[in-house]
Amino acid sequence: MRVVDLLDQVRDLWAERVARRLARGESVRESFQDELRRYLDLLRHAIVSGDPAWLNEILDEWTAAQTQSERERREASLAPILGHILLSLNTVARENLNHEDALELIGAVLPIHTHAVHYSSQKETEIYVQHIAGELEQARSTLERLDTSKSDFISVAAHELRTPLTLIEGYSSMLLDNFPTDDQARERVEIMLKGIDNGIRRLREIIDDMIDVSLIDNDMLKLNYQPVWFNQLLGIVRQEIDGIITERSLNFIIEKFPGHDEMTFGDPERLYQAIWNILTNAVKYTPNEGTITVSGRRLPGFIEMTVTDTGIGIDPDVQINIFEKFGHLGDVSLHSSGKTKFKGGGPGLGLPITKGIIEAHGGTIWVESEGYDETTCPGSTFHILLPVRKESPDNKVNKLFESISGEGPAGIEQTYEEVKESIAKETSWLKK
Repeated sequence: MRVVDLLDQVRDLWAERVARRLARGESVRESFQDELRRYLDLLRHAIVSGDPAWLNEILDEWTAAQTQSERERREASLAPILGHILLSLNTVARENLNHEDALELIGAVLPIHTHAVHYSSQKETEIYVQHIAGELEQARSTLERLDTSKSDFISVAAHELRTPLTLIEGYSSMLLDNFPTDDQARERVEIMLKGIDNGIRRLREIIDDMIDVSLIDNDMLKLNYQPVWFNQLLGIVRQEIDGIITERSLNFIIEKFPGHDEMTFGDPERLYQAIWNILTNAVKYTPNEGTITVSGRRLPGFIEMTVTDTGIGIDPDVQINIFEKFGHLGDVSLHSSGKTKFKGGGPGLGLPITKGIIEAHGGTIWVESEGYDETTCPGSTFHILLPVRKESPDNKVNKLFESISGEGPAGIEQTYEEVKESIAKETSWLKK
């Protein structure tokens, strides 16, 4: 075959030219020339057979030989090498063959070279994707270990701190009870003991929050379902928070929205805790003389409650992160020490606990805000969506077991259909 004869004429010169251009050092050059000769042999077979796939084997080997740093930087190491190989052929062919023969040889090699570039690039991309997938899996495993370690630390620390805190609380009470009756001295000591008591209360709240987070992380949060009315919960919270509202000169508005006086089943203590966390969060990030409005609406199968404030707002990039453990807004070092003062401090557990409580009830919570700005105060709106339950889930479970035990397989099938129908009715509004 004429093209093969032309290739054989320039083969050794071609390999030497490429090796001189790409390899430095005699030993490296010799090893590189051996690889080039293999490549040219396979190229010869590809020309004879008309099948460029003859080069795939050596291209696979070259691609797999990329170093870790090349993969991390995604260096397309074969493309420049293959480019130099083609350019060297062009030079050697023009120097050692007449014009027509050089064109014929280059024309025969060019489509095979195109296949080699395309194939090697595809293989390098596959290897890079595998490398990235491995790194992502490693990162995921590391994050899971860190999250587990963090949860374990919270659980252990909370339980270990409870004992010394109880001791401090007990001895503080004993000091007050056994202190001499001298009025002036007792007054001074009472002031100091009251400070200790305030610190103990704050520590106990933090420890209780840590324990709640640990329960939520381990799916161990237990709910005591009872009849609940949102207007009653809001009324209790209003009484508890009234002093803070007055101190901060805030406008606190509770609107009567559809569903606010409707009975549903839930854990009143946990729902109170969730609403309290949302409202105190609004207080913390709303400047003095701002407004906090509680409203909502009735949806098919659900009640949605909203808490809107005229506070500093939340950047869209962190609106999901604030529901994670130890999440904070703004610079923590600039937070005030008071829990309900403007930009008051805290461990960042209130919103994660609230999210866990709401989700344990079968609901969801999210926030909307135009952004974070302490000057213009764009404000935020927290949405709490809870299912309306006309019966305690515990009663439904008991009835399910009674139906199963009393009616056999037919009862199971009937109960299953009833549950499906109930779920379809409660969630039909989602499809609209």
